[in-house]
Amino acid sequence: MNAERPLVLSIAGFDPSAGAGILSDCKVFEMHKVIGMSICTSITFQNESKFEGLIWVDVSDVERQLNILFEKYEFDYVKIGLIKNLTDLERVVDFLVNAKTNKIIWDPILKASAGFVFHKDIDQELLVRILKKIYLVVPNLKEMELLNPGGISAAVSAKKISKYCNVFLKGGHSSSDVAEDILFTEGKSYSFSQSKIADGEKHGSGCVLSSSIVANLSLGYDLVESCRKAKKYTAGFLSSTNGLIGYQNY
Repeated sequence: MNAERPLVLSIAGFDPSAGAGILSDCKVFEMHKVIGMSICTSITFQNESKFEGLIWVDVSDVERQLNILFEKYEFDYVKIGLIKNLTDLERVVDFLVNAKTNKIIWDPILKASAGFVFHKDIDQELLVRILKKIYLVVPNLKEMELLNPGGISAAVSAKKISKYCNVFLKGGHSSSDVAEDILFTEGKSYSFSQSKIADGEKHGSGCVLSSSIVANLSLGYDLVESCRKAKKYTAGFLSSTNGLIGYQNY
């Protein structure tokens, strides 16, 4: 692994409870011995069990934050979470591509765990154009169905869009007693399964998983091993407390 700590970037929302968004991502990065920096896309009004709304940061101000960081630093690995719409997402992705970012990972947060819906209608043509520019997308089952509507299963949808980029399908929302995540990459699929944990529901667990994948990639692990290690790290997070806020240093 690298002698010096790698530098990674999170582009996502601000959650006052620090269970999700940029605060959560930076905590995960720190636990992986990775230096994390962040760009704020929104200010949310929430705690771990209630979501009352948010204020979006204008995309021009998101770019101002990006500009000043990229004046001084290079980021090979960038995670994007909550963002206003696909138009803004493409604008940010194009900025990163032009800045020669090596790998862009998108965690498509379409709905808050407390029930607030961020995005309903997905422009499929725009979505495909974005997917072709990123390295990995990390949806849960419900998000996968929204990304590729039409009544087909989330796994079939994930395999379908994996011809554009790698897909890590999170299975924690299934009705099964086993949480099975599936990575679709280079025409192959890899399954990561674990029995569901009692009292394991945690605010921001998706953010923890995706940011752990990013951290492991930056540390030099390949995609399959990064996903495997992130799955294990997230399991520790889910079992760390009986409440909705988990511990990173479990």
